[in-house]
Amino acid sequence: MTNQMQIARLPRPFDPALGDEARAALPGLTGDHAALISGAGGSSPYLKGLITHEARWLEAALDDPDAAVMGVFETCRALAPDQLKPGLRQAKRRIALITALADLSGAWPLERVTGVLTDFAGLACDVALKSEIATLIRRNKLPGMTADDVETAAGLSVLAMGKMGAHELNYSSDIDLICLFDETRYDPDTYQDARHALVRATRNMAALLSDKTGDGYVFRTDLRLRPDPSVTPVCISMAAAETYYESLGRTWERAAYIKARPCAGDLEAGARFLQVLRPFVWRRHLDFAAIQDAHDMRLRIRETKGTGGRLTVPGHDMKLGRGGIREIEFFTQTQQLIAGGRDPDLRLRGTVEGLAALAEKEWIPKALADKLSAHYRAHREVEHRIQMVHDAQTHKVPASEEGIARIACLMGTDADALQQDLARRLAEVHELTEAFFAPETAPDCAPEETQFDASVLARWRGYPALRSQRAQHIFDRLKPEILSRLARTAKPDEALLALDGFLSGLPAGVQLFSLFEANPHLIDLLVDIAGTSHALASHLSRNASVFDAVIGGDFFADWPGEMALRAELAARLAAEADYEQQLDTARRWMKEWHFRIGVHLLRGLVTPAEAGQHYAELADAVLAAITPLVLAQFARKHGAPPGRGAAVLGMGSLGAARLNASSDLDVIVIYDPQEAEGSDGPRPLAVRPYYARLTQALITALSAPMAEGRLYEVDMRLRPSGRQGPVATSWPSFTHYQRNEAWTWEHLALTRARVVAGDPDLGADIEAFRREIIARPRERADVLREVAEMRARIAAAKTPAGVWDAKTGAGRLLEIELVAQAGALLAGVVARDVASGLQGGVAGGWLSADEAGALQAAYDLYWAVQTAARLISASGIGEDGLGEGGAGFLCRATGYETLNALRAALEQRYGQAAELIDAALSREGTDERGS
Repeated sequence: MTNQMQIARLPRPFDPALGDEARAALPGLTGDHAALISGAGGSSPYLKGLITHEARWLEAALDDPDAAVMGVFETCRALAPDQLKPGLRQAKRRIALITALADLSGAWPLERVTGVLTDFAGLACDVALKSEIATLIRRNKLPGMTADDVETAAGLSVLAMGKMGAHELNYSSDIDLICLFDETRYDPDTYQDARHALVRATRNMAALLSDKTGDGYVFRTDLRLRPDPSVTPVCISMAAAETYYESLGRTWERAAYIKARPCAGDLEAGARFLQVLRPFVWRRHLDFAAIQDAHDMRLRIRETKGTGGRLTVPGHDMKLGRGGIREIEFFTQTQQLIAGGRDPDLRLRGTVEGLAALAEKEWIPKALADKLSAHYRAHREVEHRIQMVHDAQTHKVPASEEGIARIACLMGTDADALQQDLARRLAEVHELTEAFFAPETAPDCAPEETQFDASVLARWRGYPALRSQRAQHIFDRLKPEILSRLARTAKPDEALLALDGFLSGLPAGVQLFSLFEANPHLIDLLVDIAGTSHALASHLSRNASVFDAVIGGDFFADWPGEMALRAELAARLAAEADYEQQLDTARRWMKEWHFRIGVHLLRGLVTPAEAGQHYAELADAVLAAITPLVLAQFARKHGAPPGRGAAVLGMGSLGAARLNASSDLDVIVIYDPQEAEGSDGPRPLAVRPYYARLTQALITALSAPMAEGRLYEVDMRLRPSGRQGPVATSWPSFTHYQRNEAWTWEHLALTRARVVAGDPDLGADIEAFRREIIARPRERADVLREVAEMRARIAAAKTPAGVWDAKTGAGRLLEIELVAQAGALLAGVVARDVASGLQGGVAGGWLSADEAGALQAAYDLYWAVQTAARLISASGIGEDGLGEGGAGFLCRATGYETLNALRAALEQRYGQAAELIDAALSREGTDERGS
């Protein structure tokens, strides 16, 4: 038959006489099928017993193994209640027999073998549980439940854990289950009665499966993985379980839930519970502390099970011993715990598929994943043959020569070859995984020639990040490496103080120190940041999780562009259903990218001009994502926006698409009510308060300081009438004001305005109107006079903070921007950049090409200084606190060899630019577009 079991390999009979007896039970078999029966029965007393007991069924089963399995499953589903015990035990014998023969012959791959065993276990649990539930309902022991509730087991869900959850059940495995019930299915008044009944049903189900009768047993059942099993009943409510995991759950329980899967009873309720538990299992930050937790578990297992000794094959535990199955599982699950909170693609139950996903996402090398996968499959095959001999739940290689020879026969090899292959595989697995859990430690001390200030080192113990014993232990292992790297900096004492400042502001240390221990190269980045940028170091103290992005694989890749950013953020937000969670997700995402831009600038991977563009594109992506989010949330309560909706107009640096590390966002919100008078939601509002409150909601979403920090500071002072006007401006009011009442400085501001979010049709109209205003003919003398007056008012109100304040003062950044805006307004230039505005002045005849070039060169230098300075310190820099690292960065960013040379260049440019601006603003004449 085409579906007949295909033979790819054959076991040998350890005892040929017993093999002949097994073969005699199926006289119709010939060739390889007969040899398979002989080899299986001649090496495994357990299989010989199954062959003789199920000979009539087996002959047909070999003709179509898949159909035989489906037949067994269908028979189980149809069993009458009084036939469950014998019927399930017969089914177990048949499934055990056909999977063993398919495994030994190579007809099925490992995944098919373990999959059939697992599916049968799930079916047996479901049939047994629903039979008990049906009995309770018939006897009115489950208040409020009827026969219709049997299909969902009256809200009782069975979670398969461990190998059963991962569809990796071994040949003679027990099954680890957690039984929970959905308490919302029951009235509070009858809750206790229902709880007692469901506990009884769980006990009866377990007994039905695990009790040994004359027909054998189905599965040994272990219910001890539930929360606090020493004091809790075998079935608890989902609410109680959720409370336990949120408050007391441990790392090993998180790891266990990687494989958790609803397998019986109320599958939907079980799936909902696992979804609720997702934040417990999958931390939103990279969780390198899980490495130490997993390593501690490994050491405890070695101690309690006595598996930590020298690696020898006879008597070796294939599951818990060195280089065994559990080592591969721990390695995979720990890697998944580290990164799975950030990457849902890593949340896989199977070990081999988990390794493949980790390799695909470049968390581990593909060669390592392939090696461990091959060893895992080989280990599982040996484990299965060990268990096939006597159907014993053991994982140990026999200690005797005879026992090893029997296993070798089941594998179709000889004892020496088996031992050599096993020794090689176990040693390689141990070597590959031990390096991950217990890497070699760093030297005990920093280089002898470096003596650090002992008082600084001594105060570290008192910092919040080092108050827990666990944090101290991890940091003690890190400290020699940190001091060694500090000693290699240009000024070690200065770098030490910078690091001290970082540590003092760190609220907690375990996760970050664990991350450093697993990724020592990050220490160099931390030392670099702490010694250069107080702003970045301070940000890191409060948001150490942004280091996650550094080891995400593409942190140092080229800038992806605004559209890629928008797509990535949209995908992140779509994965969150709750509004506040979406905002927190946006905050975390923005901080990672903001940090990345800063590091790229710090390391010289981008220029200050490129960094300015990147910061602006990041802000654009955030505004484009947050604005509709706020609108949708607001509309749920107050209805859809009346009229055409609103648009967000970016002004100043945001409008010009050039920001620095500490820029706030200058915005104006413009709405078009058309003929509408108000909204039509559950709590309707008139047009004006609707858009005023919507704008306030947007400002709150962007700027409110929450647990994840804030997105941006928002400045709305550039709206019509400034602080005195409404926070949102209607489209008719905006156009009327700009046409009839606006000051020249407000038209100058429009030369940099840009729609960044909101209704696209309204946005197009705003841009068309902006162009109309800029195109108006104007008297050049009037505009230049008003610009000169503005310049004087700014100079009177703000004085420069020193030579490093490149923004405010005569001949500095703001003044050149004013000149460029005047050039754009007088020449009708709609482009928003300074270079285009300066060329507008050239076209208008009041700036020469040389003057425009000199101002542009000065502006580029000022921007580089300003961008670098804002990365060093959000409040600006003074020479005394600049430090060696900050000074070096400032010189690299501007292209000067020394700080003195840069200072001299700035002073020269300030004076030269101020003279050029004085001359340009005093020139008379009429622009060719003048009236």
